[in-house]
Amino acid sequence: MRALGIDIGGSGIKGAPVDLEKGELAEERLRIPTPSPATPEAVAEVVGRIVEHFSWEGPVGITFPGVVLDGITMTAANMNQSWVGVDARGLFSEVTRQPVVVLNDADAAGLAEVAAGAGKGEAGVVLMLTFGTGIGSALFVDGRLVPNTELGHLELRGKDAEKRASDAAREDHDLSWEEWAERVEEYLRHVEMLFSPSLIIIGGGVSKKADKFLPRISIRTRIVPAALRNEAGIVGAAMAAADL
Repeated sequence: MRALGIDIGGSGIKGAPVDLEKGELAEERLRIPTPSPATPEAVAEVVGRIVEHFSWEGPVGITFPGVVLDGITMTAANMNQSWVGVDARGLFSEVTRQPVVVLNDADAAGLAEVAAGAGKGEAGVVLMLTFGTGIGSALFVDGRLVPNTELGHLELRGKDAEKRASDAAREDHDLSWEEWAERVEEYLRHVEMLFSPSLIIIGGGVSKKADKFLPRISIRTRIVPAALRNEAGIVGAAMAAADL
């Protein structure tokens, strides 16, 4: 069985059909830069282009970088604020004319990693953290998702942790990998203290360069890069759409 997964990010919107049995992309993904300003209408237009590109008919899973409750986007820290309170499921259903599910982007990535990636078969508390424009989080207890945790907004040194330790912060402040690793370790020690996870999975675009920073981080918890790398959000979104 296949479903289409679309991953909305602060810098790019990516999509591809997914082979749900294998937990991998069934075709080469299409990436389109996130429009600026990233209003609901502008983003929906890009989502429609991705669906049209694949001539897709069937269930569509779409991620969003914020809290999503029953298809409504409740926060939009790294997107245009006009998203707050929007019926995203209705908006995307209208533009795609397909059955749609909308979920938090890190939750989607976590679903993929727990089902078919680095967290497969792991018991206890597993935490997926995605480092990109912000820091996304997905918390699992014995394989069950606790949705919309948004741990990137934990306070660290008087500000949102993602303002110091996201991949965007690394680029904005021109940090070396060693300097950035120190900030990430400080953040990880904080979430480790709060949740005592048995495993932390590092995802997002930076996971492709895990060798540059993970060896510099020393915490009590076992920490690994995402097996599906930056495709986890697409795969997880498609998995969420499988129930439609």
